[in-house]
Amino acid sequence: MAVQQRLQKIIAAAGITSRRKAEDLIRQGRVTLNGHPASKLGTSADPAKDKIRVDGVLLRPEKLEYHLVNKPQGVLSSVSDPKGRPVVTDLIRSSRRLYPAGRLDFQSEGLMVLTNDGGLTRKIISSGQIEKQYRVKVRGQPRQEMLQRLRQGGRIGGERFSSCRITLLKKGSNCWYQVALFHGRNRQIRRMFDHIGHPVMRLRRVSIGPILLGDLSPGASRKMTAKEVRLLKTRVERTQRKEEGSRGFVPS
Repeated sequence: MAVQQRLQKIIAAAGITSRRKAEDLIRQGRVTLNGHPASKLGTSADPAKDKIRVDGVLLRPEKLEYHLVNKPQGVLSSVSDPKGRPVVTDLIRSSRRLYPAGRLDFQSEGLMVLTNDGGLTRKIISSGQIEKQYRVKVRGQPRQEMLQRLRQGGRIGGERFSSCRITLLKKGSNCWYQVALFHGRNRQIRRMFDHIGHPVMRLRRVSIGPILLGDLSPGASRKMTAKEVRLLKTRVERTQRKEEGSRGFVPS
């Protein structure tokens, strides 16, 4: 059965350029489909059967890979660093160009997805409906009214923070919490607890949607199973439709 996709999506998936720049290539007449110019953005093709060329070079779609990584503290969520610090892609052995689908700050640890599936990466990053869960150790014992303020969301330093779920896991001189976010801002959890005077001592992401960290050791990685990839794609597609529906978006 033929699987038809838009040309710009096929070109981006092959790792040549972004989808937006692929659209420019099509408009400029630099793309051919089965020997004929393809200058319309609505043109579709089957990447497994059709011959697509960009500037005369035959397109060979890159095989997609999906990996899970347990990022340790002191590792950047990036593919390179001018200061020479370790980056998360160093933890995976692959001949493909893999990119992190989202970020964890330098001192945080836990689950990350790395892939060369650019479409999935963009959807994970941009979606505000994919829940991510974290185990968080904070200094001291925040009062319930403080936690309730954080749960409700609000502004911190002029930036709007969305609501979240916070559940006590272990009470002590320094408490552990489970924090669930849908659309987290940069360093949101750290900034939230700093705001109420109980800074984060340790932060570990344990799930991204239906994908769980499980018993993956710090610094270790593994390929995602076919079932995990399917579950994640299904969740992403479902949340995208929900978001488009809430905005009154009607597909063309």
